[in-house]
Amino acid sequence: MAAARGWPRRLAAAAGALPGGGGPGRAPGPAPDTAAPATAALYVHWPYCRKRCSYCNFNTYVVPAVDEAAVRACLVREAQTLLRLSQVHSVTSVFFGGGTPSLASPGTVAAVLEAVAGAAHLPAGAEVTLEANPSSTSASVLDGFRAAGVNRLSIGVQSLDDAELRMLGREHTVAEARKAVEAARGLFPGRTSIDLLFGLPGQSRDAWAQRLEATLRLCDDHISLYQLTLERGTALAAQVRAGALPAPPQDLLADMYHTARSVLGAAGFRHYEVSNFARKGALSTHNLSYWRAEQYIGVGPGAHGRFVLRAEGGCSREARVQTPEPVAWMREVQSQGHGTRSRAVLSPLEQLEELLTLGLRTDEGITQERWGHFSPQLSLQAVFGGPGEARALQQEGWLVLDGGGLRCTWAGLAVLDSLLPALLWQLQRVLGTARHPPRGAPAEERAGGGARGL
Repeated sequence: MAAARGWPRRLAAAAGALPGGGGPGRAPGPAPDTAAPATAALYVHWPYCRKRCSYCNFNTYVVPAVDEAAVRACLVREAQTLLRLSQVHSVTSVFFGGGTPSLASPGTVAAVLEAVAGAAHLPAGAEVTLEANPSSTSASVLDGFRAAGVNRLSIGVQSLDDAELRMLGREHTVAEARKAVEAARGLFPGRTSIDLLFGLPGQSRDAWAQRLEATLRLCDDHISLYQLTLERGTALAAQVRAGALPAPPQDLLADMYHTARSVLGAAGFRHYEVSNFARKGALSTHNLSYWRAEQYIGVGPGAHGRFVLRAEGGCSREARVQTPEPVAWMREVQSQGHGTRSRAVLSPLEQLEELLTLGLRTDEGITQERWGHFSPQLSLQAVFGGPGEARALQQEGWLVLDGGGLRCTWAGLAVLDSLLPALLWQLQRVLGTARHPPRGAPAEERAGGGARGL
């Protein structure tokens, strides 16, 4: 789960500060981020790959050669600059995503972590994750990353079928994937995650069941399952559009997702987020910081961030996006210390929209305490407890609102994309900012909350 990929997307329904008196109680005032401890997660984007996969539309680049020393220097400088601007005193986790960060040298990872530890407190044992492809994860390379400070690995297996891997344009084979996972589990026991795609063109229900069985024989204690999204402009989407490959029907996608939830649940995995499953407490603490709407800083080409610029006297959270193209990004970092392409202060409503959209992705949902941090005057009960869409969703068995907070039921988590428009509409209406009603009623129209493969 990587912030550099344009996720989470801004869900702003109205710009500017909220007007007062839009509903019961008082509209929320400025988010109290400046009063909270200055902690943040850090995402570091390595934008390069050896080849582009057929389904990929991420901010990645295939180039003849990478000037790694120059990229490393810019990653270090931008991390130092943004940590200084945010006045973050402690970095809770670090995630190296991409692209293919396992193509970088362990020395680059070590240099970034050293810079972070020099600019802020990086606690001993803080989660440091590296995304890796099986084709670039020999045991010696992984050992180098562990020595550099990595203590968690996320491996893009994507499929355990060679024909599917070829269709996806992956470099590796099933045998290479197995070897990589086994090597990683030896070096990072209990902290090796694998990514798997489902809903591939032509993939049958039986084939998916076989992939799950093979996954359980191979995996460690964390699995990320992503429904393949046929993104515009990708080779795979063009093949499906041309009729060369079949598009999977929606009912099959939903069935695949429910099958995976049942199979993994029976194997002891907790379905703690729409696309993520963990057992023995092996949750991704870095990704939880996104879903809990905590501060995070994005470093590298195209990286996204959400944090307060305390050094500039900021009192509200900003959404920041770094310049996507690596050469332009490096030029900007070298000249001004960072390559921020855009920055915008998030209004209180925009922050609540993001909290709602991200928090409901998890099985814990949005706690009363977390909601109160962003909306100290207007409680969850005041917004969603009265007559309206949220109450109807509770009565239909999709949603729960109680003393613990607001969360989806097991059934509701599977159709979150269908529930959110009504909840966002109710939030906007209560705050007096609603513009357009949601389209359609909640329906089991999309499996997996619209997640996509990495």
